[in-house]
Amino acid sequence: MVKFRMIGFSFVCLIVNVLSAQNGVVKNVSRIEVVQPIIKTEFRSEGCKQRVQGGGARTVNGYQVFDGAKDGNRQVDPQIAIGGGYILHGTNSGLVIYDKQGNYIDGASQNCFNKGIDPKMFFDPHSKVFGFDLWNPWDEEKKKPVNIAVSKSDNPTKEWFVYPVPAPKGVDGGGIGFSKKWIGYSFPGGEERTFVLRTKEAKKGRDATVYHFEGSLGHPVFTQDKVDDLYFFKIDRDKFIITKVTEGKKGAPVAEIVSAKAHNLGDIKYPPKSPQKNTDQLTASGDRNPKNLVLQNGCIWFSHAINHNGRSAVQWHQVKLDGTIVQTGLIADSNTNYIQTTIAVNKRNDVLIGFQETNENMYISPRFAYRYAGDPLGTIREIVSVGEGKGATNGVSWGDYSGSMIDGDNLTDLWTIQSIANDEGRGETVIVKVPFK
Repeated sequence: MVKFRMIGFSFVCLIVNVLSAQNGVVKNVSRIEVVQPIIKTEFRSEGCKQRVQGGGARTVNGYQVFDGAKDGNRQVDPQIAIGGGYILHGTNSGLVIYDKQGNYIDGASQNCFNKGIDPKMFFDPHSKVFGFDLWNPWDEEKKKPVNIAVSKSDNPTKEWFVYPVPAPKGVDGGGIGFSKKWIGYSFPGGEERTFVLRTKEAKKGRDATVYHFEGSLGHPVFTQDKVDDLYFFKIDRDKFIITKVTEGKKGAPVAEIVSAKAHNLGDIKYPPKSPQKNTDQLTASGDRNPKNLVLQNGCIWFSHAINHNGRSAVQWHQVKLDGTIVQTGLIADSNTNYIQTTIAVNKRNDVLIGFQETNENMYISPRFAYRYAGDPLGTIREIVSVGEGKGATNGVSWGDYSGSMIDGDNLTDLWTIQSIANDEGRGETVIVKVPFK
């Protein structure tokens, strides 16, 4: 039986006054550098081989579904961003553009964007641009650049600017986020693990000033609220730590800890590996640390995979900027496992939670759940299947991510992309539109 657990306080979530500099911990930038962009006059220029993947719109359980990339291995890293009438889709194998009806438009290898893996994508509704990162640990210069790519407009088939930010001690891809003013990135490895740059510079293709911070500020947040400050979030044992990057008095940004409050959650440990049908090979379930976070209507929202009674379950939260939990929900079942989750929230606080399901009698299969803003705190309406896996993976690594995102055009509809295991146990993807009326 599926369990839905809730923790609730007041549902209204207003922008709170954050701690002043003298009350919170303030961190100045550790280093400033200027990065010159690689200018791409169009998404797929001459000499860049076209990547044809996906499409085939259909209705599954009442929802519009179409295929994304189908050429992945066990580490697909699927992501989407929606805006300007387009869907920009990325995986470890490259990039694809569709229209909102699921029709294929164009596609390109990530090599056409200065190479790299582990894409994270967004559409910034404030500046009306797409953005994504690609981390390249194999460059000949050994700089391991994080390639921050920003479109000039809300048409991803047109001009792009790619900023190769050196990260020579990086050990893995990280997370990306945005606000009205900033694009931020945080990654593991080295002494400086967070940097920010101004969207205004990036979208115009100018040399961009990149500001580095020592250590990690946490995972950057998709700041859908119309605020300049960029927020970062991390789980530190028994605390939620929220930090904001804001404009300093001398123009350079500073990082201020907004809150470091005990979360008092019982289920917070990393999820166990999960079983699959017809094999003893377990699969990775995801991460206790969230892979995407949203700032909407003054609250940070996220979902993550956790250990609940020895199985992987999905837990989701709405948290005020002072660290107070507004609501928590748990999606768990004693007979199955819910893995690899992300969340999307619209301007009315309606929520979509994307994830996958697997167990001893099931291959890895795509799922999502949803709720309306006025529903009882901590609850979802149902779990929806949008496909069934066909084979078992042959290794522990699986997917690393799913992707869920708001429609940047109407700020109401929500979308998710989820991995599905094909008959060879390799990762394919499905893209789902969830309209909210």
